[in-house]
Amino acid sequence: MSRGSGPSGRRGPAVRVKTARKRSHSSTLWLQRQLNDPYVAEAKRLGYRSRAAFKIAQLDDKFGFFKGAKRIVDLGAAPGGWTQVAVERAPNATIVALDILPMDEMGGVTVLHMDFLAEDAPERLKTALGGKADLVLSDMAPPTTGHTKTDHLRIMGLCEIALAFAEEVLAPGGTFLCKVFQGGTEGALLNRMKLCFATVKHAKPPASRSDSAELYVIASGFRGAPDEDTE
Repeated sequence: MSRGSGPSGRRGPAVRVKTARKRSHSSTLWLQRQLNDPYVAEAKRLGYRSRAAFKIAQLDDKFGFFKGAKRIVDLGAAPGGWTQVAVERAPNATIVALDILPMDEMGGVTVLHMDFLAEDAPERLKTALGGKADLVLSDMAPPTTGHTKTDHLRIMGLCEIALAFAEEVLAPGGTFLCKVFQGGTEGALLNRMKLCFATVKHAKPPASRSDSAELYVIASGFRGAPDEDTE
């Protein structure tokens, strides 16, 4: 995927989907949105496993975190759209992808099918990496409940755990990228990131749907976990 990543050209006429007898109205709306999404069509044309490939490519276009990365961790990787972009943009890197959901194997990637919250997950990731990581990606998200505050707390909890793992495995100067929800990163977590990293920014790539609450925090220039006394 080249720089300036995204679908180009004119969109065709909108596709309308009738509600089938065994399909709920919400499922019909989801299907209609998929069929009319230019990123879905472009992902299929280019052979990407998901439209999410464009999100990480657009974030990299802006922040350049794949450049020079030798070891990369992709948390919440399934079905593998982000991982495909990582392979393209860091072809010589050691890449480890993890998800509790099924994910097909990918050339040049170690795929771990397991729960990141499992007790042995961090050690298995470290073993597969074989050294300090330059980049930790997390697109992990819990199942949504429809209750905004509850969903926000759940995804922030995953972000906290992913950050704790990043602090253990990142090399000096490394980058941590994590999905959060609108409202950004909670104060305490944001303050910790600012202690650990030289720069912390939020971004919403063009490929994120306008009605989606997702947002990404990009923390770069890792300088080590802070002493507990300094927090």
